[in-house]
Amino acid sequence: MRCVVTGCAGFVGSLLTDRLLRDGHTVVGIDNMSTGREDFLGAARRSPAFAFHRVDLLDTEALPDLVRGADIVFHLAANADVRFGTDHPTRDFEQNARATLNVLEAMRTGGVKKIAFSSTGSIYGEAREIPTPEFTAIPVQTSLYGASKIAAESFIEAYCEGFGMQAWIFRFVSLMGERYTHGHVVDFVRQLRTHPDRLDVLGDGTQRKSYLYVDDCIEAIVTALERADAKVNVLNLGHDEYCTVNDSIGWICARLGVQPKLVYSGGNRGWIGDNPFIFLDCSAMRALGWAPTLTIRESVERTVDYLRESEPALR
Repeated sequence: MRCVVTGCAGFVGSLLTDRLLRDGHTVVGIDNMSTGREDFLGAARRSPAFAFHRVDLLDTEALPDLVRGADIVFHLAANADVRFGTDHPTRDFEQNARATLNVLEAMRTGGVKKIAFSSTGSIYGEAREIPTPEFTAIPVQTSLYGASKIAAESFIEAYCEGFGMQAWIFRFVSLMGERYTHGHVVDFVRQLRTHPDRLDVLGDGTQRKSYLYVDDCIEAIVTALERADAKVNVLNLGHDEYCTVNDSIGWICARLGVQPKLVYSGGNRGWIGDNPFIFLDCSAMRALGWAPTLTIRESVERTVDYLRESEPALR
């Protein structure tokens, strides 16, 4: 199978690229390297089945030739930083919604019919239904990131209807694991290695979140492509458990052997768009025969270990 992976040098994209190559597929990787890392491409670049193109998805001239002839596009490139969305109000729209439309147009003109898309549980805003199933009523959006992702989903669904495409839309919780580059664990670990006696926490620590180990996420994607065959397949990807931010802090501190003073700010949420309770109903994905292999605690601990090994200053 000839695959295109956008965001191939990022956290999830690089690991998915490695998995596809191990499974014997050919991969065309696309990344503008704004947040992607060259070292994440080390294994892929050693494979003759991998071709890398440093291209921005807003470059509509380059995309059609890159996707033409592909069996499927894995569209993972995005601006994924929810926290700073209001600092750059147009960034989420450009890099998430407009970029997705550009990918779809390149697919349409190139005759490519299948797309797998990394969406987010953030599209549920502050959900009224917990755990939240895929077809709950979509509430008022609380973040520019979530708004841009639900817009991208809508374009994908409309292209499936209008141009005979097929889609797998994955709504992730936050992911953990090797090659993790941003989020609360990296923030906390860096703080604690700099000043182990104090930890600044956005929010009051009671926010409840579900997380998933990145390899479990990739296994879910591969499983869904094999076993879900609707025109548009919308699937939550997460865990059947959740934890509080304080739980996560306790695991991180124990792993690092520190006991800092915790300094909270921001009330019951850390920033605009930070939903105090995110917990997805993943029974549809479970029905396909998939289940996570690591607990949330194990995922957090493995992420801490990775950060200590990958960033010399944190050892």
